[in-house]
Amino acid sequence: MIESITESPLYKIVNPKSIAFLGASNSFGAMGANCFDSIIKRGFEGELYPVHPRDEVVQGYKAYKTVEELPCAPDLAIMVIPTRVVLEAMEACGKKGIKNVICVTAGFKEVGGEGIEREKELVRIAEKYGIRFIGPNCIGVTNSSAKLNTTFLADNSKPGFIGLASQSGSFVTQMFNYLDRMDQGFSTAFSVGNGANIDLVDCLEYLGASPDTKVIALYVEGIVRGREFMETAKAIVPRKPIVAIYVGGSETGKRATFSHTGTMAGPDALYDGMFRQCGIIRASSIVELFDFAWALGCLPLPKGKNTAIQTNSGGPGATAADCCGRAGLTLPSLSPETLEKLKDLLPGTASANNPIDITFARNPRDFWHAIPKALLEDPNIDMLLTYYLTPLQAIKRPLISSGVEEAEAEKMAVEFLESFAQDAGNLLREYGKPMVGFTFRGLEEPFPSMLRKQGCPIFSSPERAAAVLSAMVQYVEFKARLEA
Repeated sequence: MIESITESPLYKIVNPKSIAFLGASNSFGAMGANCFDSIIKRGFEGELYPVHPRDEVVQGYKAYKTVEELPCAPDLAIMVIPTRVVLEAMEACGKKGIKNVICVTAGFKEVGGEGIEREKELVRIAEKYGIRFIGPNCIGVTNSSAKLNTTFLADNSKPGFIGLASQSGSFVTQMFNYLDRMDQGFSTAFSVGNGANIDLVDCLEYLGASPDTKVIALYVEGIVRGREFMETAKAIVPRKPIVAIYVGGSETGKRATFSHTGTMAGPDALYDGMFRQCGIIRASSIVELFDFAWALGCLPLPKGKNTAIQTNSGGPGATAADCCGRAGLTLPSLSPETLEKLKDLLPGTASANNPIDITFARNPRDFWHAIPKALLEDPNIDMLLTYYLTPLQAIKRPLISSGVEEAEAEKMAVEFLESFAQDAGNLLREYGKPMVGFTFRGLEEPFPSMLRKQGCPIFSSPERAAAVLSAMVQYVEFKARLEA
């Protein structure tokens, strides 16, 4: 297990000072053109050397006809070139003294037959020259701290705390916008492709040592170095959560993963047991993978599984209670002291049982501050789950009806909601207990975004919210076991 990211073979790959790009072009829509454009648009500050057999300038940069003509041996070479010339290009990189490569090109082990031998030869050439490479058949990498994105899709998301190692390129690139909608982003993300040289274990080591990464997410189709994977994960989990999804457990999944990356998958129960043994939280879907990673990276850890539910509607509260029960969480009774506090805050129509059904609080600020404060102060409560129903329009409409101009009403409503979100953030920081919410309103509406910016995750259903809290409890248990 490495102590610093600088010890990793991936360090120069995601922190290069100079890049040679084999396959960069001016051809609109071509893979190489898009990948090269992504590097430029992300704001990479190092030297760029496009290699093109004919063009003298590629996207504004001086081009070189061959690797041999490059003015230096850059830190990294990226290959987006036809399969038939990859071996020759790797040889040229080796002779030039280039030690780090990303091979995006497909047509190797994953296609079977000659592709298997072609990949073996690629590995042999790399080993001859001491080259470390990601791929083949990958989509590239992204590293927000280095302003680096080598994939074919633009990444405009803000720097985040989620580190990803994926055997699928799409779950790197397609997550850019997905995470951005959650006001989140990657710290570093790796698409390992076939993992012929650098694999999931190497990525796990790097992300475990990365100071920018608070939580690690894995998309797994199959693991070759099982023992090393488990040893690495066990060393990381006590200080950093790992969440994984495994997709090769069914017969259909097994066939799909083999044709995708040439990976031989194993039985589902085998991976389930392996993940549990080394403290990895298993997600059942891609949505869960990033829900869990988001919450584990931004929330304080719970001391137990006792959960309070706050709602202003009976149905969502009862549904949330059922979801919590199914997720293995407990809903304890509130302490006499808490019940006494709530007596002065709740209207006569409210229920002080857990779930706490507020209906319509006499003072809206009680819903956002006084009531959750009382719940978080209760020693029986470890976590708070809240059902939010606060559309901007519901606040604007009565203001406009009372004679306030629409623009001013919009401003007042936004300030109103921002103060409530600030209350939630302050309570989270003051009491150090996980707080999550759910709403059936759109997650891209103003108030959910305000909550997210305060570090309070909010989800589209009680099922997702309860699953997140359960995952946090599971991580605490795994962490304690591995620390013992």
